[in-house]
Amino acid sequence: MFNDFKNKIDFFIRNKTKFSRKNFVENNPDIIERIRNENSYIYDLLKRYFVKNNKNELKILDIGSKNWYYAKAEYDYFNSFCNNVYLDGVELDAYRLYTNLYSRYEVAKYYIKNLSNTRYLPQNLLDINEKYDYITWFLPFVIKEPLLYWGLPEKYFLPKELLAHAYSLLNSQGQMLIINQGEIEAIEQEKLLKELLIPYKNIGEISSHKFKYKNKRYGYIITKYD
Repeated sequence: MFNDFKNKIDFFIRNKTKFSRKNFVENNPDIIERIRNENSYIYDLLKRYFVKNNKNELKILDIGSKNWYYAKAEYDYFNSFCNNVYLDGVELDAYRLYTNLYSRYEVAKYYIKNLSNTRYLPQNLLDINEKYDYITWFLPFVIKEPLLYWGLPEKYFLPKELLAHAYSLLNSQGQMLIINQGEIEAIEQEKLLKELLIPYKNIGEISSHKFKYKNKRYGYIITKYD
């Protein structure tokens, strides 16, 4: 109860003020190296699990982008087989501040500044109604506790509604990759997919020589056939 009340106040304040220092630049060599490795990891996953589409133009949506440090991996992958790529990243809590007083929004601007036709959207996924050929969704909130831990009000814990809406945004033959952290969250994700009658393939535990996370990750690939 207290955590939710606190989160409501904090979330309201940061979205009203939208405070942030300007013109973020990452200069820490350790962080730069880690981000380079994580981008290689993301690229590896997309290459491994998505089927390439032969359309002349592709629209891609990344859900829950945070500061979108991995945008380049997504951009590079889809540009490897299509010259007309439009990439969107949506983040509900875009104005969350780091200790250096830069917001996620300002940091994301830095990571996408050289990526053409790329937009960072500080809004609720439920307010998006465009159609996409590919959707990526890394670590969705399928359990309430992590959502509260990361500072979001409980009213935004809508895993079923968000998943149903994300699926509705896929074009025919569109694909969505969902990655969960830990076996418990993966089980909850699969329950939601079954409940919504969404066709999926359980990828199982995901490993990559490109990068290794402390907690195990699991994945699902979804293709829309109608």
